[in-house]
Amino acid sequence: MLKPQLKLPFIRKGSVSKPAHRGLTANEVRQCLRVAFGAALGFTISKVMGWNYGTFFTVYPMLLLGLVPVLNSHIIRQFLANAALVTAFVFVVQGMFGDQPIPMTVAVIMIFAFMFSCMSKGANFLFGAVGMVGLSMQLHFASYSSASVSDLVMSNVAASLLTILLAMLMHFIFPDVEVRAKPPVITKPDSNRRHEVILATTVATLSFIVFQVLDLQDSLSAQVSSVLILFPLNWYGAGRSALNRAIGTLIGCNIGLAWQFILLDHSGILWFVSIALWISVMLFARYHMLEGGGSGAGFGAMTTMGILFGQYLTPQQDLVYNALYRFTSVTVSVVLTLMAVYGMHRLLNKFANTRFIIPTPVNNK
Repeated sequence: MLKPQLKLPFIRKGSVSKPAHRGLTANEVRQCLRVAFGAALGFTISKVMGWNYGTFFTVYPMLLLGLVPVLNSHIIRQFLANAALVTAFVFVVQGMFGDQPIPMTVAVIMIFAFMFSCMSKGANFLFGAVGMVGLSMQLHFASYSSASVSDLVMSNVAASLLTILLAMLMHFIFPDVEVRAKPPVITKPDSNRRHEVILATTVATLSFIVFQVLDLQDSLSAQVSSVLILFPLNWYGAGRSALNRAIGTLIGCNIGLAWQFILLDHSGILWFVSIALWISVMLFARYHMLEGGGSGAGFGAMTTMGILFGQYLTPQQDLVYNALYRFTSVTVSVVLTLMAVYGMHRLLNKFANTRFIIPTPVNNK
C-alpha cells in the first residue's frame, strides 16, 4: 500500500549517516585500494604530463571506482557515452550560446532533465550522475574569461579515457574475491519519477544561473556540492545528503590543511603530494565503504581532496586560503540548495501527478 506523506522534520534521528562498527570485507578492502590508487595515479599522470584541469583526472576515478563496485561492459558504455555527450554539449552549445543567456539556460534545462531522468530510472544511474558532475565542472570552467573551450573539452576526453584505463587496471590488480550480490530492483510510482526529475532539474538550473549571474568563478566545489546533494532526487534524502556533504567537506578541508602544514615548502615535489593524496583517499574510502558506498561524508571528503589537490595544490597557490574559502562557500551553497529543494518539494506535492509517495510496509494481520 502506498501512502503519501507531506511532512518530514528537517533533521531527525539518523539524518547523518554513521559508519557501521565493523571491519571491512575482503571486497571492500580491494575497492578502497582501487579508489586510492586510481585517484593518485590519475593525479600523478596529469601533473607529469602537464595537462590542465587536474581536477578531472583526480575526481573521475573516484566517481567510477567509488560509486560502482564492479566494472563491466554496461558500466564502461555508460561512462564513455556520458563523456561523449557532455563533450559535445560543452563544445557545441557553450560555443554557440555561451554569450546568450536565454538559449544557454534552455539548453542546460534540457540536458539536466535528461540526466536526472536517467538517474531516476535507475538502470543508467551512473550515466546521469557522472554526467551531472562532469557537466557542472565543465560549465563552471567554461565561464572563465581565460578558459579555452577546446582545451577544456580535450582535457575532459583525456580524463575520461584515462579513467577507464585506470579502472580496468585497478580491477585487474585488485579484483574482488567474492561474488557480489546484484542490487535490488526498485520500482517507483510515475508521480515519484516526475517529482524527482522536475525537482532536481529546477534546483540544478537555479544553481547554474546563480553561479553564472554572480560570476562565482572560484567556487567549483560549491557548485559541485549543490549537484551532489541532489543525487537522492528528493527532499527526504537531500537533507541527509547535505549534512553528510558538509561534514565530508569539513573533514577534507582539515586534512588538506594538515597536509599543507606537513609538506610546507615541499608541495612542489610531486611524489610527496601523490603519497599524501593516496593516504587521504584510502582513509576516506574506508569511511565511504563503512557508510554503505553511497554519497555520504566519506565520499564528500574524497571529492574535496580531489578538487583541492587537483586544482589548488601548487607551489604558486595557498591551499590554506582555498580550503577555508571552499568550506565557507560549500556551506552557503548547501543551505541555499536545501531551501530550494524544500520549496520545490512542497510545491510539487500540491499536485497529484507530481506528489512524492513513500512506500510503507503493509500490515498483513
